Amino acid sequence: MSVSVQIGLLMAVATAFFAVVGFLYKHRGAAGSPPVEWRRPVRTSLMLFQNRWYVLGILIAIVSWGFHVAALALAPISLVQSVIAGGLVLLTVVADRMFAHSVTRREWIGVGLAAVGLAFLAATLEGAGSGAHSDYDEATLELFLLVVALLAVAVAVIAERTAHAGVALGASAGLFWAVSDTAIKAQTSTFGENVVGVFIHPLVLIILVASFIGLTVSAKSLQTGKAVPVIAMTTVAANALTIASGPIVFGDPVPDDVLGLTARILAFVLVIGAAALTPAPIRAAEAEGV
Repeated sequence: MSVSVQIGLLMAVATAFFAVVGFLYKHRGAAGSPPVEWRRPVRTSLMLFQNRWYVLGILIAIVSWGFHVAALALAPISLVQSVIAGGLVLLTVVADRMFAHSVTRREWIGVGLAAVGLAFLAATLEGAGSGAHSDYDEATLELFLLVVALLAVAVAVIAERTAHAGVALGASAGLFWAVSDTAIKAQTSTFGENVVGVFIHPLVLIILVASFIGLTVSAKSLQTGKAVPVIAMTTVAANALTIASGPIVFGDPVPDDVLGLTARILAFVLVIGAAALTPAPIRAAEAEGV
């Protein structure tokens, strides 16, 4: 593994920690703010910034985002997201110890299994540590971004009809951020060009729009559901799809043997099962108002 990739993975560890802390502060702020309304998304989202805890969460999230961009520029996207996903285990610890959230045993187990499953995907990436893997085919990238964006919209629409609306909205926010993260990774391939060229690239618009929509949907999810399951689902959705973009879009190596392929499939099954396990059963959720 090259030195640049190792530095990138250290950046990913920092990303994971600051993302969790930022999320929990945003939850504290969103819970004490007027609800986000779909008919007035911009106005009601801006009202969140009147809450100091939400602002603090956003500032910490910006620090996390900076580390994330640096990590994506230096290391393969699959490895970066796997490290960040492994950092999901920090969620229950930080929520319990620093923010005094009541974390259930179900949430401890669900978050832990999701983190293990996502991080285990890194073990199936053969030879991915030799470079940043930023090259891509434009048609493949566009199709991937379109499919994930449509999936994010569909999940957001369905969310209002489910017993776990907050968790479902968290998944939608994560999918929008998967669009943004994948576009950021593609954009890092232009970092060797002039500064103006980097910032007027069409991908920048996709990054900004997907990030803003994700932020709005995420705020609504944090107002609707419990912190740990909502944040866990957001993280799982964002990381699972972004990890998938590695081999699909950027040509990250995949196992060519049956054992390696089976291990990767089992890891995804573990992630999906853990994500389903983390929210409380419907009756319990209704009793808690989740």
